[in-house]
Amino acid sequence: MSEPAMPRYLSLLWGHDDPAPRRGPRPTLTVADIGRAGVAVADEKGADALSMKAIADKLGMTTMSLYRYVDTKDDIIDIVFDTAIGHAGPAILDSTGWRTRAENWARTFAAALRQHPWLAGLALTRPPLGPAAISWLEIGVRCFDDTPLGGRQRMSSLLLLDGFVRQHVRQTVQMGLQDEPDDRPTYEAALSVFTATDSHPGITAALAAADNDDDFYETELTFGLTVILDGLAALIDP
Repeated sequence: MSEPAMPRYLSLLWGHDDPAPRRGPRPTLTVADIGRAGVAVADEKGADALSMKAIADKLGMTTMSLYRYVDTKDDIIDIVFDTAIGHAGPAILDSTGWRTRAENWARTFAAALRQHPWLAGLALTRPPLGPAAISWLEIGVRCFDDTPLGGRQRMSSLLLLDGFVRQHVRQTVQMGLQDEPDDRPTYEAALSVFTATDSHPGITAALAAADNDDDFYETELTFGLTVILDGLAALIDP
């Protein structure tokens, strides 16, 4: 099977020559410029504001000029994602033991997503293949270097962590639970207003037995990671 041709935006994102240069004046911008402009637009107005026109306006150019660098809006989204997520740091691998490294990866990835609250909910239409995204994949897979997991299992284990982290950050951001203001009732407190022992015995019993912890983000992140890592431990260290 022949290797697929690399799209223009990916070639440029990886620092390669344009595989299909367009006629006209020599480009004065880079895909890095486009990525930074897109991040600025999303930081100011949210991911829904990302459009060819908005980014072109931010760069002081016409919308048509962007087609010297990209072919579709999906290319723009991929570039913006790669710019916003940044490269994974090799320090994630400094810890001893696969479990500690995997948790470090997950928490560092979550922190990177939280830098731009819109990022976890960005509508990607294909797996990200930019250099920053690939750096997270590379570091993540290497977290399992000292385990008996096969190559496919390592990729699947990382995909499991990746999916949980993205969903957790996306959910807490969308529901306003990422950084709850001090004067806002916790989720548990709000639940208690609408539930009672006779109508919702399961919820009220769970609330009564729950610890009084108002840090929803950290509590649920820790719980989810513990469950996933315990499951992987049963596979890795039976």
